[in-house]
Amino acid sequence: MRLLAAALVLIGMALLPGRAMADPAPAFRARATQLVAILAAPGNEADFFSPVFIDAIPVDRWRALAADLRRQHGRPIALGAVTQQSATAGQMEVRYERAIVAITLVIAPDPPNRVVGLRIIGSRQADDSMAAVLRDIAALPGRSSFAIARLTDAGPVLLQSHHPDQPMATGSSFKLTVLAELARAVQAGERRWSDVIPLGPKSFSGRLMAWPDRAPMTLHSLATAMIAESDNSASDTLLLGLGRDKVDAMRQRFGITDPRSLPMLTTAEAFALKMPANAELRRRYEGGTIADRRALLRDAATRLTAAHVDVGTVSENPVAIDTLEWFASPQEEIAQLDWLRRNGGDALSIMAVNPGIAPANAKRWRYFGYKGGSEPGVIAMNFLVQAQDGQFYAVSGAWNDPVARVDEGRFVMLMTRALNLLAD
Repeated sequence: MRLLAAALVLIGMALLPGRAMADPAPAFRARATQLVAILAAPGNEADFFSPVFIDAIPVDRWRALAADLRRQHGRPIALGAVTQQSATAGQMEVRYERAIVAITLVIAPDPPNRVVGLRIIGSRQADDSMAAVLRDIAALPGRSSFAIARLTDAGPVLLQSHHPDQPMATGSSFKLTVLAELARAVQAGERRWSDVIPLGPKSFSGRLMAWPDRAPMTLHSLATAMIAESDNSASDTLLLGLGRDKVDAMRQRFGITDPRSLPMLTTAEAFALKMPANAELRRRYEGGTIADRRALLRDAATRLTAAHVDVGTVSENPVAIDTLEWFASPQEEIAQLDWLRRNGGDALSIMAVNPGIAPANAKRWRYFGYKGGSEPGVIAMNFLVQAQDGQFYAVSGAWNDPVARVDEGRFVMLMTRALNLLAD
């Protein structure tokens, strides 16, 4: 369920303690300027990188990575914007023929100030356009949907879209609804963020699975793990602790009425139902009414737990993503994000912990909130962002392919392009 930050490519990072320097800017800028040449063609790496870096990333591997950037983006042309965070570290942009690549650079504090750390943190296409992004989303194999809306006092105003009302499998994006129900309960005085409940039931994927059974957890801690880490044990604990009926009602408040989405499944239930060993249960669940499904979940509760899931049977290829999932359209997700904007309280800071895209791109916004989801054949990304002028926007997209795994990195880059264009 956890969406990996596929847009981040770690090349090397060995932060050394900085030391005060009389005039650090020239040394840093000199190395940033030289990096353009190092990226353009092999040579002089031993003079540019420190032994610490080369021990971690041998020259041959660096050259292969630089060549891959040239294949993707064309020839490096010039140094772009340079911003220092300290005497030895900062961010820079390299202008390629077809893209602008953002890089974090760290130099040694003493002459000759060789590079000790370098990280590719994002890229955006040169001369890109929202029309081009929409064409690329529409060209994805399988089904795709996408929408951008400006959030106003009168409600969301759709700005760009591709099948915005098409219900899609969204994976762990359903956890936004659990977060919204928690925010509603706190706003209504029914709960407090500091309330403590026991951890459980456990579900695979996430660090809380290894924590002691029934460990006391605050609702705030569970919500943070659920959203920032997509921890399945946290989400299942909250879903059942808040009450499945209440979470279902919150889902319907946002117009998410696709009958396949109710009742809201825990992650353990969903994957247990997808297992070949539970094929008969799945057939009954998929063919039943909402009331039938609720009864089945109660009656088969002991079989629909993480302890009975063979992860290998559901983690390699798409399984029942058109019938047994968490479904929502981009417009419905946007309605949910808009509600959280107005009523979320602490939920907003929780959504801002993990941006889902390269941090340098997320930092272009005054506020950046995110939750997505993925599994074989499914990826979805949902963003609540505030521009520097104070205007809020919601961006939501999903890509489903029932017969093949989707390229998560490709979709992350499409969403990043859209957000960068919106920020501009």
